[in-house]
Amino acid sequence: MKHQRDKKTILVVDDNQELRDALTEYLGRSEFNVLTASDGEEMWTHLQQTEPNLIILDIMMPGDDGLTLCGQIRKRSNVPIIMLTAVTDEVDRIAGLEIGADDYITKSFSPRELLARIKALLRRTQIVTNEQGSHLFQFSGWTCDLLKRRLISQKGQVIQLSGADFNLISLMLNKPNQLLSRDDIARCIWGRDADHFERGIDVQISRLRKHLQDDDRTLILTVRNKGYMLACDVSAV
Repeated sequence: MKHQRDKKTILVVDDNQELRDALTEYLGRSEFNVLTASDGEEMWTHLQQTEPNLIILDIMMPGDDGLTLCGQIRKRSNVPIIMLTAVTDEVDRIAGLEIGADDYITKSFSPRELLARIKALLRRTQIVTNEQGSHLFQFSGWTCDLLKRRLISQKGQVIQLSGADFNLISLMLNKPNQLLSRDDIARCIWGRDADHFERGIDVQISRLRKHLQDDDRTLILTVRNKGYMLACDVSAV
């Protein structure tokens, strides 16, 4: 059994006591250290005392809702965030991704599915280097530091990346001028193939374009009905 210090810590933020208890038991059996909060106030108390490896955040809660809290967290941290949404609330799912959530799962989920999502997200947010072992890329006047998970513009502007942003730019920098299908992108970001009607990929592309100030969409090209491409040369530093 893992020593307590070696366990990954997950913070579950949900106003449903039964759900919190169930996730504490299930994830605890899977060798995670689980903290819980019923609202934003309790969440911030935990975050002042510890740095969780991942946050599971419900959208519908009393006081500040999950979308508000996600936006506030993103201003301070790039900790991976999985949003819990109602089955039919696509608008909320998209809003969560736009704010900086890394993944979402509906409240019809099975504990096994959630566990798989957690493990996949934690794996994908480890330090990424290129094939030569470098963690710095330069492209089109930008520098991407994969070690510190940030973009740096020509003018020195620093942009911190969420987990999904980080995974997407890492994929594109390792495959410049190559067509990336929606399935390629979905597997990189979420560890699964894309749903045919899923808008989350478009949201992540839009977020990255905004970070890169790619208003004319000439840096990240859309290849109609096929996918996306980073259209520039990339060099490892």
